[in-house]
Amino acid sequence: MLYTLAGGGTLCGVAALVLLIVSTATDFWMQYRYSGALANQGLWRFCINHKCHAHTMTVAFWDATRAFMLLSVLSCFTGVLLGLTAFVNGTKGKRVRTGGIALLLSGFLALLALAIYTGVTVNFFGKRFLDWRFSWSYILGWVAIILSFAAGAFQLGAYQKNIAELPSPNVQET
Repeated sequence: MLYTLAGGGTLCGVAALVLLIVSTATDFWMQYRYSGALANQGLWRFCINHKCHAHTMTVAFWDATRAFMLLSVLSCFTGVLLGLTAFVNGTKGKRVRTGGIALLLSGFLALLALAIYTGVTVNFFGKRFLDWRFSWSYILGWVAIILSFAAGAFQLGAYQKNIAELPSPNVQET
C-alpha cells in the first residue's frame, strides 16, 4: 500500500511541478484591453499586440507573488525528488513523510501567491481596466495548488499506512 499511495503522490507532485513552472513562467495571468489593443500580463512582463516588455512599475505584490511562486516550485521539486528517492532507498517512511510535508508547503506557498495576486488584481487592475479577465496561466496555478495538496495528502497517507503496517515489538507477558 505504501508504494501505491506514494506513487500516486509522486505522480500528482510531478503534474503540480510542471503546472507551477508553466504558470510562473508564462505571461497570461491576466488579459485586458489597453487603448483598444489586446494585452496580457504575467509575473515578469506584459505584452501588448504580441510585443512584450518588462514591468515598468515596481509593485510589491508582484515581488511577493513571484517570491511565493518560486518558493512553491522549489518546495514541490523537493517533494517530488523525495518521493522518487523513497522507492530506491531503504528509508521509505521518513522520505515519504518529508516529501509529503514539502508538497503541502508547496501548495500553501502557491495559495499565498495566488491569493495576493487575486486580491490586488481585483482591487487595483479591476478598477483600472474595464474589460479584463484572469487567463490560463493563472488558472494553471490554481490547478497546481489542488494537485500539490493532493500529492502531499497521498504522501502523508502512505507514511501513515507504512507506520500502521510495521510489526509491533513483541512484548513477553509474564
